[in-house]
Amino acid sequence: MITATVMFVVVLSCNERKNNKLTDTSMNNMTVGEMAVQEHASISIFKELGIDYCCNGNKNLEEVLSGKNISLEAFVAKLETIKKEKDTTKVADFKNMKSKDLIEYIVDTHHDYLENALPEASELFAKVLRVHGSHHLELFEAYKLFGMLKTDLEQHLIKEETMLFPKIVNQDKDAGKEIKEIKSEHEAVGEMLDKIREITHNYTLPKDACMSYQNLYTLLQDIEDDIHEHVHLENNILLKNR
Repeated sequence: MITATVMFVVVLSCNERKNNKLTDTSMNNMTVGEMAVQEHASISIFKELGIDYCCNGNKNLEEVLSGKNISLEAFVAKLETIKKEKDTTKVADFKNMKSKDLIEYIVDTHHDYLENALPEASELFAKVLRVHGSHHLELFEAYKLFGMLKTDLEQHLIKEETMLFPKIVNQDKDAGKEIKEIKSEHEAVGEMLDKIREITHNYTLPKDACMSYQNLYTLLQDIEDDIHEHVHLENNILLKNR
């Protein structure tokens, strides 16, 4: 994930500190992934801060926030503000879904999206590379990395649908090998996404960017967001404690 410096200017009253249930001592051992599961609104803060809540969601929340120079209280206050401002539309209760239903959601929502978005982005990337590559040499490296990412994800989705997910649905206790492999591939994908973001300077468009260039960077960011949500559901919920 990218590094971000964000200032949280917060003044908490004594009553707010006492009444805020998220500030109790139980949070001291909470991981970033567990927070993302418990409070879906926290994901927007993690994105803003460049905190990896999916591939490396097993890191201690307080320690990760401390690394960003943000206190736990400031984080909680920000979270409560977001929850009040956000649309009150109810978010699906993923953590209490049956494994079969969660798998169905992952396949129908995230797998289907990637199966369409990856080829679209690849075609668009090649078009932009031909037009702008000679003036923006970083595009060649980014295009090469995206090709690796696309190939890895395509085989990854098939592996999940034909090997891992059936074992989980059938409550096969011998799924340890597949789970370990899938989690390892999640980490590799996360590293490639980080590298592409670094090469493209956080998807910053050059002054001569055409509409196709703009569309490409928008699509790449959408793909990254979808993958983060996708991996979060698997690492932090579906495969948790398996």
